Amino acid sequence: MRLKFLSIYGAMSARQLLRHRVAVLLLLIIPTLFCTIIVLITPDRVIVFELPTVGDSVVQLENERDETIVFIGCAAVCLLTAFFALHLVQKQWQADRRLMVAGYKSSELLTAKLCVLGGLIVSMSLYVSALVSLFLVPQNYWSTVAGFVSGGFVYGCYGLLVGSLVRRELEGVLCVVLLSNIDASWLQNPIIYAAAEKKEIIRLLPGFYPVQATMMGAFTNHSVLETVICSMVYGSAFLAIVLLVYAWRMRIR
Repeated sequence: MRLKFLSIYGAMSARQLLRHRVAVLLLLIIPTLFCTIIVLITPDRVIVFELPTVGDSVVQLENERDETIVFIGCAAVCLLTAFFALHLVQKQWQADRRLMVAGYKSSELLTAKLCVLGGLIVSMSLYVSALVSLFLVPQNYWSTVAGFVSGGFVYGCYGLLVGSLVRRELEGVLCVVLLSNIDASWLQNPIIYAAAEKKEIIRLLPGFYPVQATMMGAFTNHSVLETVICSMVYGSAFLAIVLLVYAWRMRIR
């Protein structure tokens, strides 16, 4: 793998993303809008929810708004990174094939995309963590950031997978919206989880470990290392499939 080729293509991909000024602006606006709506509509009441990754530990909060803000922040990171990962693959498909003819390898192209996506995930996680800190003080700030990063990684790899499998934009967007809304934006809410009957189904979804890590960092003093590792393993499984599909789709006969 040639570092010069990686740096050139990575810079090209980053510049292409930055050209979409409205999309970049929405990265800042959407989490802010979500948190503002939560502050306005969520009542002040005591809630109890479960964190199964720490032995079905029960957490009691004096304010439901705090839990909802942290949860919606994680959901926003997952949703936005999946969309941008989808864009990185679908919008550059023809250009990538021309670069393959010019001498690039599919592994180099995909690695450069991952580097750009990684920078986006870390930047967004830090921004959302700072935004959440305006409304509450997390028990462990950096564990909360790690939860956001793990969510971005899992859904970023999912977005890459959808972009590799689906060529048309509409179908890709629907795949991203379907899973992210059902999983990261709904079922993984610890309040929903506490009342669910088939909890094993929720545990199998990609957003389970990232949301658990985020909640553990925000509201407990437990270590999130094991949960973050599980998230990375889940995302790496998506990534392994992406490597195979992307290499097959980009082959030059």
